[in-house]
Amino acid sequence: MKIAFKIFNLFIAIGLLFLINSCNSGSATSATTIMVPVVKAAAPLVNQDSINKILKEIHASEKAKLLDVVFKDEAKYKGLNACVLIAQRGQIIYKNVFGYSNVKTKELLTENSVFQLSSSSKPLTAAAIMLLVERGKLKLTDSVQQYLPKFPYHHITIQMLLTHRSGLSNYVYDCEPFCDKPNLYNGSPFNNKSMLEILTEKKPPMYYVPGKKFEYCNTNYALLPLIVEKASGMGFAEFMKKNIFDPLGMKDTWVHDVKTDSIHKNITTGHDGSGRLQTVVFADDVVGDKGIYSTIDDMFKWDQALYSEKILKKETIEQCFTGYSNEHKGKRNYGYGWRMIDDGKNNKIVYHNGWWHGYNSEFFRRLSDQTTIIILSNKDNRMAYSIKDVLPILNSGTAAVDVGSGD
Repeated sequence: MKIAFKIFNLFIAIGLLFLINSCNSGSATSATTIMVPVVKAAAPLVNQDSINKILKEIHASEKAKLLDVVFKDEAKYKGLNACVLIAQRGQIIYKNVFGYSNVKTKELLTENSVFQLSSSSKPLTAAAIMLLVERGKLKLTDSVQQYLPKFPYHHITIQMLLTHRSGLSNYVYDCEPFCDKPNLYNGSPFNNKSMLEILTEKKPPMYYVPGKKFEYCNTNYALLPLIVEKASGMGFAEFMKKNIFDPLGMKDTWVHDVKTDSIHKNITTGHDGSGRLQTVVFADDVVGDKGIYSTIDDMFKWDQALYSEKILKKETIEQCFTGYSNEHKGKRNYGYGWRMIDDGKNNKIVYHNGWWHGYNSEFFRRLSDQTTIIILSNKDNRMAYSIKDVLPILNSGTAAVDVGSGD
């Protein structure tokens, strides 16, 4: 009797295992071509139903197939070398990789490949400042001298740095003549502190009177990390890790440090348009305006956090997405670390492109339907910014826009 009972239980177990495997095999998707999310078996049924409903409503499968055609064409005929992630309403509908992490060694890109974000780092730098504002550590109306006493230019506020209205000249051009080649200042790596020292001693002339007009300038965002360090009492890289990256589970994101970058895995190498490796060059060690490394999945975590209050309060996020350069009428503007396109018809787009030494990045967010486009490339190619063929596929009664190129 006991033997019969054990045999019965064994048949039941085998039957259940067969049933589970059959269900799983029917929902498999390609890991590198079309990524339509499949909920894990352990998730509550109500969540699965909800996600499946969203995917059906946004026609995720149909869009993924069309997107695959577009990106494979760009990779084959136009030289796109990048990782791509596209999502709507919080669901990834397409994810793919094209090309090499290192052209010389023929190492392929993967979904876990890590890229220099270039100027797509700026929204994260701005978020650090706004966190300190929320915590009462600083005010946007504070002058730069309150945190950097030797800073030689007066009447410039933190808000002016955030919105590119300081009138400062670009350190990339001003500081290089005083540096040791290729990337040293007084024998040490040229970094944010070196930049401040040169500005203090050499006082290059300003472009404009502070607050007069918008003028995109990397100096603004290279000064902000120094202010973060002074106001928080910790290094910029440490602050970002403890207050943004770790809380969001961005495990493959960090601020560049020439001494520690090598301990991280899956770092790509930057290439010029011809596929030649980019070696260490001037200003690579200045961060804030650039210098944050990340993956497409970590950037999606950052994207989704901006629809909640995981890091910043709702009213703070709205401040970041408000335009502060209104001297020229038009639908384009700049907020706190974000470029934006706002046609006044509830199709507001906030985004930031980037370019730096062989890296291109596109971080595009349309708020009305939570459309996200993340393209991270390590071979200089303007196709990373060309989404004119992508947007019509994703649009829901909205017009296509041109987000331009560069940073």
